[in-house]
Amino acid sequence: MSTGPEGKADPAPRGQDQSAQGGTVNGVNNEKNVQQVSDDHPTPEDSEHPRPTDSANEKQDGPLHRRSTFKDRVKEQKEKLKTKTKPPGGFDPTPIPNAPPGYTVKFTFHRAENLPAGDISTGASDPFLTATLTASLPKRHREDPDLVYRTRTERRTLEPQWEQEWIVANVPSSGFKLKCRLYDEDWPDHNDRLGNVTILVNRVSEDWEGFKPPGKVFEVKKRSGSKRAYILKACMSALSKDVSMTPRLYVSAVVLGKSDPPYGQMYTVGPTYFFKHFSPMIGRMTGIKVNKDEANDSNNHNANAAESTDQNHNSKSGDRTQKYDFQANEIQLAGPVPQKLYHRYVEFRPIIGLLFRSRGFRGKILNKALHHQHDRIYNFDKGTQFGTFEPCSEEASLQLLKMAHFDEGGRIFTYVITLDGLMRFTETGKEFGIDLLSKHTMHSDAAIYIACSGEFFIRRLKKPKATDDPEPDQPTHPPKENVGGGPPKEAPPSKPEYYQLIIDNDSGTYRPDKSVLPDLQKLLERNFPGLGIVTLACDDPEDQKLKAAQVKVKKKEGRTVNMVLNRSPSASSFSSDDISDLEDMERAGEVGRKSKKERAWDLIEEPRRIKELRGRHPAEPSSSGPSGPSGSGAAT
Repeated sequence: MSTGPEGKADPAPRGQDQSAQGGTVNGVNNEKNVQQVSDDHPTPEDSEHPRPTDSANEKQDGPLHRRSTFKDRVKEQKEKLKTKTKPPGGFDPTPIPNAPPGYTVKFTFHRAENLPAGDISTGASDPFLTATLTASLPKRHREDPDLVYRTRTERRTLEPQWEQEWIVANVPSSGFKLKCRLYDEDWPDHNDRLGNVTILVNRVSEDWEGFKPPGKVFEVKKRSGSKRAYILKACMSALSKDVSMTPRLYVSAVVLGKSDPPYGQMYTVGPTYFFKHFSPMIGRMTGIKVNKDEANDSNNHNANAAESTDQNHNSKSGDRTQKYDFQANEIQLAGPVPQKLYHRYVEFRPIIGLLFRSRGFRGKILNKALHHQHDRIYNFDKGTQFGTFEPCSEEASLQLLKMAHFDEGGRIFTYVITLDGLMRFTETGKEFGIDLLSKHTMHSDAAIYIACSGEFFIRRLKKPKATDDPEPDQPTHPPKENVGGGPPKEAPPSKPEYYQLIIDNDSGTYRPDKSVLPDLQKLLERNFPGLGIVTLACDDPEDQKLKAAQVKVKKKEGRTVNMVLNRSPSASSFSSDDISDLEDMERAGEVGRKSKKERAWDLIEEPRRIKELRGRHPAEPSSSGPSGPSGSGAAT
């Protein structure tokens, strides 16, 4: 390929020798093997890795059929769903396509410089980078997502220093395309785009030298950036002759060696990292509290179990101050995800298919609303925490326990694991609904295919003897309250061997098959050594019994979930009545505050209480019992 005057890559003549294009091993280190191309440039391919084609677009013999209208397709789909006892979706046995051995490549996003200012008031940006990796490897289905990596956000700078690595296995010898998008984080508004860099590598082998640290310099394409940011930069550049308008990005990529099977699946090897997203307002509305000092979630992790147990007796959970905070968690597992962990959304209603595929007017509206809710829950702002940990280690197990707050408060979590091993979870349980949309759909960000989904909770053992037995031969918390050495009266011990991770496949959106639970158990045991991993099917009476015990503990030790009725989760402002509702909830404490409809039904059932309520202030909470979401309530 040749490079035009604006840096665009022109296709090489057909008669040109392939080695000159970096198409052979001899040309793998040719200068033209690495190029900066346009965003829509196709991924590289060769005879062993042809570009996937859509079978639906292949030529068919015989006369052409009349193309059905959208109305016809919806009607046809309705008829299919009526005649099927089992709607389409759930477990998909499609195997990973065969492919030759690939290579493990380490990408490093070093830094950027000369970025435009996204914030006029500060004259700086809060830059971060997302990288999307594509190759010619065929996918099991074209809807399978590409590999994506996000850096942390650097605050108030025009020259961010990330120095973050991303290691990917099974990159094919035919090369790859790496698209880097630069943004200015601007929560709660939309993030401003600062430009793109698209890198094309035509050939990869063990002999490829790559572009090593401190990184190859790539000019950022301004065309895709925010016009406002670049107009401001142009005004600043006009005052100085030496100031360039073009930002620059420093990226390196090196081959670490051949990858292990399965060869047909690119996946993230490392580093394993986590994001913790916080929303105090949602936490206050849902009544969810966490320790104000994160160090109180556990004792010194470097201390041994005996020392931590002694310290526990001297510290009471009542001494720890708490704050309202709804916490959404993301933790990257070390791949690969087992082949059997592959599930599609269940199309039990036609509107579900329209929602996931963003088709039709209603489907597009619902899809956009769901993405908005996902971004609201997993929001990146100044409070977002980022960190890395050693993969498949005790440190990884402790990180998961800290994010789940060990066994405090009887928490139940809803989780989704993506095809690349990113585990997302929040403390929701069955009592927290996301309007009319599924919790798992929100967590997956409307992904058509995922690895697995369901619910889990943490259970503590009396002795540090982790086991995968749902009925261990020792007391546990829950259901026992006085196990000792941990919540609710003492701080939790910090050794993973004290805990069990009890996880199931309770998800109506994707309906994971219980036959894949052993594969899920192996994945989690490899990533979280020391923890006892217990996998149970959602229709197993043991699973239902254990979760019922967890709910009882939550009523005694945790917080009830309170709803703000008839409010949109996207609303950014609150009236004085809303603030009063929140204050009433806080004063009500564990008892909670019932809705008007619930209080009316109570009076119908017990008319004698009408006299008791006369003269009471309307805002005063009733002490008749714990509250729950009413039929017209909407969680925000």
